[in-house]
Amino acid sequence: MSPPTDGNRPDAGVAVAQRYLRRERPLSALVAIVVASLFIGAYLLTSLVPAVAVAAVLAVVVRAPVLRPHGTVRLRSDDDPETVRTAFAGSTPPVLVFQWGIADDVTTDDDTATYSTSYLFGLRSADVTVRTHTETTTRDGARVELKVTASNQPWATYTASIRADGDQTRIDVEYDSDRRFGLRRLPQQLFAHRYRDEALEAQGYTVVERESNLR
Repeated sequence: MSPPTDGNRPDAGVAVAQRYLRRERPLSALVAIVVASLFIGAYLLTSLVPAVAVAAVLAVVVRAPVLRPHGTVRLRSDDDPETVRTAFAGSTPPVLVFQWGIADDVTTDDDTATYSTSYLFGLRSADVTVRTHTETTTRDGARVELKVTASNQPWATYTASIRADGDQTRIDVEYDSDRRFGLRRLPQQLFAHRYRDEALEAQGYTVVERESNLR
């Protein structure tokens, strides 16, 4: 997949997102290959009916909604609060770099941004939509809420509280998945954990502390 070249996305964030994608896609494909191999092995060792039963069990195990990520992260920026607010409320929020950084196209409509991505050699595609709500809390502070949906289904909610802190800006982000995910999503989670702080720092944000959980 070629990196996007529309010029509207921070290049440093796109570069990290593309590194994430190059490592995540092969591991996700490997999960599918392992499941298919187990089905074929069951068929060769037994017969079609037991193999179908094995495939059904594997499908339930891999797709069963058991994971729900949530957590918080505290960031600092040398930019002023208004600049940070504009970044979080814009079409490429820093915390969604793995969505807009790998998208084929980014479109905007008022307070809504859509990231369109194709995969499986263009045979399938998915749209991630972000709706933004901004609330001014103080003269130097704001709260930005990002409601994320994927293919019109609830995905996650991010809430960023932004305020001046001396010569810097402090950003406290709380995120919560609005749906549960199956084990087949683990490769995405593993590589997102590996690259998420690097992606934020590439965009000019220092990660002060982070707490992540699955429930």
